[in-house]
This record gives sequence, structure tokens and C-alpha cells, in this order.
Amino acid sequence: MSELVRHVTIRGRVQGVGYRAWVEDEASARGLEGWVRNRRDGSVEAVFAGPGDVVSNMIAACRQGPWSARVDAVQDEAAGPDMLKLRRAGDRFAVLPTI
Repeated sequence: MSELVRHVTIRGRVQGVGYRAWVEDEASARGLEGWVRNRRDGSVEAVFAGPGDVVSNMIAACRQGPWSARVDAVQDEAAGPDMLKLRRAGDRFAVLPTI
């Protein structure tokens, strides 16, 4: 399996509903690396890195999200490993500050 890095932006009712914590839990349970954060425009942004099928399944799960969320759109783009550098050294998956 090849390593895949994807940059995802999720729009809808995804802030104030536990979406970031849900992403962190789901990604960690799947053994993915990356990060998640809120954006001031009301969206949630994430980077997932790992085996292609696992990353694809995580992105599919983001289209649903936790029960309290309402996902209107998921934008999925290729990303490079440099996107992972936003985490603190030693973090496998991180929740980053809002930008």
C-alpha cells in the first residue's frame, strides 16, 4: 500500500459540535498521521496521511461526521508531506489552533 497525503476542508455545521475531537479520535483509531483545525470561516480543515485505502475511508467518514454535525461539502485535494510539519515534533495526529 502506498502512502497518501490528502488535504480536506469540511463545510457545514462542523464547529461547536465536536467535529475536531471526532476527527482526532477516528484518525487515531485508523492509525493515520496528520492534523485537524477550525478555520475562522466556519469550516474545519484536516490533513490525513497513511495507506491510501485508510485515508480514503477516513475522508468518506468525514462526509458524515459525528451525529451532531451537518456536513454540506467536503473538498479533498492532494497534499505533500510538508503539510504534516504543522504538528509539534513527536505528534502523530494533532488538533491545531484555529486560523
